[in-house]
Amino acid sequence: MEEKTPKETESSISRVMLPPDANVAGNVFGGTILKMIDEIAGIVATKHSRRNCVTANIDHIDFIYPVHIGDLLEMKGRMNFVGKSSMEVGVEVFAENLERGDVNFAGRATVTMVALDDSGKPVDVPQLKVDSEEDKKLFQAAFKRYEERSKRVSHMKKQEKEQLELIK
Repeated sequence: MEEKTPKETESSISRVMLPPDANVAGNVFGGTILKMIDEIAGIVATKHSRRNCVTANIDHIDFIYPVHIGDLLEMKGRMNFVGKSSMEVGVEVFAENLERGDVNFAGRATVTMVALDDSGKPVDVPQLKVDSEEDKKLFQAAFKRYEERSKRVSHMKKQEKEQLELIK
């Protein structure tokens, strides 16, 4: 498998926010934004792996600027880190007021996706080739999150096993 750079799988999507996307005050639901974040993360991961990919984790999401009905919501996704079958995608969220032309940074999220084979099992993916200093910084920060997630998941699996033993 040939390595890929973050630039090779970078993607973006955008959509105008409509009344069904928002509450009665016109503020777009966080869930609407999360769905689009999940969508762009899936696109980036699929472009990188050329496999079916599923969401394993949304590490964090920070909403910084409110999004309203009529705004053009744009998601920009890029690969931060690649493990064996998992990939961390960084997503930036922008809201543009189409009438005024203002573009505001609305938020950021980190999503872990896992590539699956035809039987639904995790499958190896191409490694990430990081050349620029920015890519290296993002990769190293993502690697730390990867290690923390791995410990957390391992701990949860151990707890689950202990709970099952108590039930028996």
